[in-house]
Amino acid sequence: MGHANGMGQTTQTATVNGHRITLTNLDKVLYPLTGTTKADVLGYYAAVADTLIAHAANRPATRKRWVHGVGTVEHPGQAFFQKNLDSSTPSWVPRVAIQHKDHANEYPLVNDVATLTWLGQIAALEIHVPQWRVLGDEPQNPDRLVLDLDPGEGATLTECVEVARLARILLVDMGLDPVPVTSGSKGIHLYAGLDSSLSSQSVSNVAHELARALEADHPDLVVSEMAKHLRTGKVFVDWSQNSAAKTTVTPYSLRGRFRPTVAAPRTWAELEMPDLAQIEYSEVVALLEQRGDPLAALREAGATHDRLGEYRHLRDPAKTPEPVPSGPPSTSGGSRFVIHRHAARRLHFDLRLERNGVLVSWALPKGIPEDGSKNHLAVHVEDHPLEYGDFEGIIPPGEYGAGEVTIWDQGTYDTEKWREKEVIVTLQGQPGAGLGGAAKIGLIHTGGNGRAEQNWLVHRMHDSREPRRPEKPGSMPELSRRSTPAGKTLSPMLATLGTAADLGGDDNWAFEMKWDGVRIMAHVKAGGSVRLLSRNGNDVTATYPEVVDGLREAVSSEAAILDGEVVALDRKGRPDFSRLQKRMKLSRKADVEAAEQSIPVNYLVFDLLECDAESLLKLPYTHRRDRLRECVRSAGTIQVPPTVDGTLDVAMRTSRDLGLEGVMAKKQSSTYAAGRRSRAWIKLKHHLSQEVVVGGWRPGRGNRVNSVGSLLLGIPDGSRLRYIGRVGTGFSDKQLDDMQIRLSALSRKTTPFADVPAADAADAHWVTPRLVGEVEFAEWTHAGRLRHASWRGWRPDKAADEVVDER
Repeated sequence: MGHANGMGQTTQTATVNGHRITLTNLDKVLYPLTGTTKADVLGYYAAVADTLIAHAANRPATRKRWVHGVGTVEHPGQAFFQKNLDSSTPSWVPRVAIQHKDHANEYPLVNDVATLTWLGQIAALEIHVPQWRVLGDEPQNPDRLVLDLDPGEGATLTECVEVARLARILLVDMGLDPVPVTSGSKGIHLYAGLDSSLSSQSVSNVAHELARALEADHPDLVVSEMAKHLRTGKVFVDWSQNSAAKTTVTPYSLRGRFRPTVAAPRTWAELEMPDLAQIEYSEVVALLEQRGDPLAALREAGATHDRLGEYRHLRDPAKTPEPVPSGPPSTSGGSRFVIHRHAARRLHFDLRLERNGVLVSWALPKGIPEDGSKNHLAVHVEDHPLEYGDFEGIIPPGEYGAGEVTIWDQGTYDTEKWREKEVIVTLQGQPGAGLGGAAKIGLIHTGGNGRAEQNWLVHRMHDSREPRRPEKPGSMPELSRRSTPAGKTLSPMLATLGTAADLGGDDNWAFEMKWDGVRIMAHVKAGGSVRLLSRNGNDVTATYPEVVDGLREAVSSEAAILDGEVVALDRKGRPDFSRLQKRMKLSRKADVEAAEQSIPVNYLVFDLLECDAESLLKLPYTHRRDRLRECVRSAGTIQVPPTVDGTLDVAMRTSRDLGLEGVMAKKQSSTYAAGRRSRAWIKLKHHLSQEVVVGGWRPGRGNRVNSVGSLLLGIPDGSRLRYIGRVGTGFSDKQLDDMQIRLSALSRKTTPFADVPAADAADAHWVTPRLVGEVEFAEWTHAGRLRHASWRGWRPDKAADEVVDER
């Protein structure tokens, strides 16, 4: 049904997918140069809906809108990008909330014709999406690689075609046959389908190297750097479109140019046409009807890949106790490893490394070599689900891999290199377990064919962090039940640094003291088994025996998973992080027993995640606190600190009076978001502090001439390390000695920083950016540097990629 309003503009009500949409101003001209109206735009989107949606579905959509049209050259129209959905968005529009560094946005998902029609109605002429999709509300790995070939001043579409041909040669050599898309603007996009096995960062790195290779081979035609002054007469190969934070205009989207051009997929034959040009929407509809969608094969390849397909095919969940998840791989970004001892038909070991949501696995018939004098065979096998990292049990006779599986060692690993045919990692094993500590290994593909294609070699490499030469695999004692994973592990929920303004005047907040310690997840099982895990998943049970003993007495339920903080108190009964530093790295029993007497610790429990096999993650904070008080009693080393009655001002004043770090504000209605940073928990501090990654050091002067004078600090920012300044105070002599040893082991020749000033780099010694510390400081400068920083200590419970700018 349609009608004309008082201004002569047409309005129509349409029913699309069962949803009623009011379409207004249908005769409004959005492209004055061609007279193209909103009705024409809606007609085009209806004609290409199925194909466009196939490329945009389940990708958070950013919209570029021209509410009053694109205008003319003399009077261009005003456009604006829109990420968040506003209050006028129909409730039926599918959507997803994506957490960014310091905020969350709610994006629409262009999953149906009704949503695409609504976008046309609000003059969202351009639809931009990332190279990854969401599954539920979780971002997945990218399923496509995109290169944006952008001509600089003096270059044309002809040069873009030439670069497209050259890029295709390199991509085909990599097993990727790209499809060209004339962008509807000036250049060409190249799309290549991926199997979703690589992270956005990895794909972006590959694309960057590809752009550099093109530039190196064709310096007069290609530029890979973003600086505009370098692009004159050349084609800029924009590799950054593969970053997780970047978007590209979706194929078949209109463009907001003065003519109604489209980001149009093309065939390679069409690219050879002498009159090749950007094409308009009517031509796109005709081409689509004539020869279909050139991108069809790409979208199908990404949709059908299942990294756990082979694993599931080999196992019957009704017959084996092994975990056989029915869903897709996890989106975890962890770095856990596990080595299983597998007493199958032949005794062997299985090495599994967590990567991109699965455990990449090798069977080691002879285990890991004792030293670098010989290599052992490593057979690459199917990827395993992350749940397998906790598996122990007996696989029944007749089933694939029949025999007993036990955990021989486990922990986390650091990656030095991960390429298609070469992997170098340092395994951080458990004290007293199979590896006996740290072990640096290399895995090298042998290059065989057929069945031999699975064959790799595992090589033991020298690493200064290895405490001793390990004994032959198989001869080390098995892990005790205390340090063996039994059941699931959970990563802690993380808070966001904020101010009183972040609470919004809402009274739906509970307030706890912020403790100056280290985050510990405690797993208590029937029979007195207790396991303590640090924030990054390291088993620290042996480090805090008084906490283990205390939990056995304080926990009344058969089994529980607790979240809390281990603290060391000073003489005034206040948490002292510098004292705790002396306990955090100890693992030898004699060292721990001695420190237990001089630096006792307490475990302050503030959340309960599981009780008697019942998950409490979905319960509101207030309900979990009630259950916590029922499950755990305060006694000895175990305490359940109370929440603070009153307002935020009362809580902050109480914290200051007690000499504490600040306050944790937690929404009373919030559920527990394991492993995620949330604005439902806000940390408010009395002083400024920042976790930092150490990327180098400068020698001291005077009595510190032969040791560390200052540390050069950074924060990860995408693929680079952003320099934020130096710290040269707050160190004890013992800490300086310890630093010299740690930093020497990580020495490298080149700077890891993207932007360190020449004055700070003049006499610097660079290190691999792996170590995390924490500093206090007065303020941030306008240049993004720390002013008057003072060292607080190392944070071995944090990984470098977990560090964020806390502003």
